[in-house]
Amino acid sequence: MTATNIVIIGASVRDGRVGHRIVEWAADRARAHPGRPTVEVIDPASCALPAESSLEPGGGPRSGVADLIDRADGFVLVTPEYNHSYPAALKRLIDAHYTEWMFKAATVVSYGVQGGLLATEHLRGVLAELHVVTTRRVVGLRCPWEDLDDTGYRPDDRTGRAADAALHELLWWADTLHDARRDRPFVA
Repeated sequence: MTATNIVIIGASVRDGRVGHRIVEWAADRARAHPGRPTVEVIDPASCALPAESSLEPGGGPRSGVADLIDRADGFVLVTPEYNHSYPAALKRLIDAHYTEWMFKAATVVSYGVQGGLLATEHLRGVLAELHVVTTRRVVGLRCPWEDLDDTGYRPDDRTGRAADAALHELLWWADTLHDARRDRPFVA
């Protein structure tokens, strides 16, 4: 059996962002999971994406991260909540790809003053349109900047257990959908 490929995507590109520290924490949790997935990270701040004008229904020209998204079995989307939704940089990354997302799994780690769960709910509809199964378990981090120190993001044990539960569900869906894509490809 091959390792499950998980891609963790940070959503914030703002100066002074804390999201990259949460991405590092999520990647460490995923790597420590008993399922031992392979883990890679996408930072939209360093992605070259096709021009908006070149996009069309079903995607557009291949981006520099298209192969990474295509290879993935599942995704952890780490997003702040901006104005009761998720950042435009994440939407742009999602919209620049289409078939690469299809029939895979995702969970969301959202954050904000109230935990960022409205960003999660907005993502669910977008991901469903791309045939992505989102996990029931997600993680909402309330004021995560209060749990930052010189070594990174250090939440309490309860938050760690919530992340582990979401990752466990994500890996189950990722493996299940991987097998389905291989053994019973979807035909429209």
